[in-house]
Amino acid sequence: MHDHSMTRRGALLTGAGAAFATLGMAGTARAAGRSVRPAATLTPEQQAGQRVIYSYSGTTVPQSLLDAIAAGKAAGVIFFGDNISSLSQIAAVCADLQEAGRSSPVTAPLLLMTDQEGGQVRRLPGGPTMSEKQIGQSADPVAAATDAGDQAGRLLASVGMNVNLAPVLDVYRTAGDFEDQYGRSYSKDPTVCGQCGSAFIRAQQATGVAATAKHFPGLGAASKTQNTDNAPVTLNVSASNLRSIDEAPYVPAISAGVDLVMLSWAIYPALDAQLPAGLSPTIVQNELRGRLGFTGVTITDALVAGALKNFGTTAQRAVSAAKAGMDLLLVCGEDPSYAQSAVTGLANALRGGQLGQSAFDAARTRVTNLRNSLA
Repeated sequence: MHDHSMTRRGALLTGAGAAFATLGMAGTARAAGRSVRPAATLTPEQQAGQRVIYSYSGTTVPQSLLDAIAAGKAAGVIFFGDNISSLSQIAAVCADLQEAGRSSPVTAPLLLMTDQEGGQVRRLPGGPTMSEKQIGQSADPVAAATDAGDQAGRLLASVGMNVNLAPVLDVYRTAGDFEDQYGRSYSKDPTVCGQCGSAFIRAQQATGVAATAKHFPGLGAASKTQNTDNAPVTLNVSASNLRSIDEAPYVPAISAGVDLVMLSWAIYPALDAQLPAGLSPTIVQNELRGRLGFTGVTITDALVAGALKNFGTTAQRAVSAAKAGMDLLLVCGEDPSYAQSAVTGLANALRGGQLGQSAFDAARTRVTNLRNSLA
């Protein structure tokens, strides 16, 4: 998340607020995927729910979210700073959410996720304390990135989370720009970004916590004020620069087996003049899946982002993203009703034939296989 990282409440945990906790490994082996339930046994709403990540505000889980999970209409939950008062509190929440999921017709574990990038962008008290920029500037960046990935994974696993929306692979361009101002980019050098990002991914995923490379094809060219959370952003970068600089770190990340890739909400006219990356079949299918060969789970940035203000309701955005080839839809409104409207929109599009059953099943299967691998 990218930038709801920066703007959503309770985003930044730094200094004294980020005390280290001594954490044991949850030791979750990445199991082979169990069978995925055929569509025939699930209602359209349940099929749709298997592609939607919910959010809520405050430290108490709303009953409506527990009900949606128990009914099989949710794939997971994203946590922000205001959901977390302590490690023990959020661990209890994660346990309650997984318990609600046990009565669901889809028995795979929920995807429970947050942004624990390191440095200023951390939701949980604890590591990694170094920012990506500090890692990239350190004496041994790969070792520092490995340590950061291990710290993030152990911390998330200790509270029952199984997905980290990190690392950021954006290659920043100028000092103080969108990613650099918060230390969220390893380097101006795509090779360093790729080496550090893949090291973080390997170390974190070894703890049983899935990693998410973001924000494809890259937000490194964004200026200080170009925040897709707030408004539409167009990045006029040539196709050759996008591929040689911005997309380059994804090659080693994909080789490292990264489980998820998050797409950006910026528009890249060199690839698609009309649609933000996460709504663009050209960028999702041709660039990420075709050119780079990514076969894992694609996830959107926040569907409620200001960058999408010209793309309809939450339900319409959800359908557009699914049409483009996005597997998981991240709905970061402060209330579960936003995610429920995305579920309804997807279900209606599936019923009405605007979304094809076979592509829908393929996306759902990728998500369910990921969930089972994190059991």
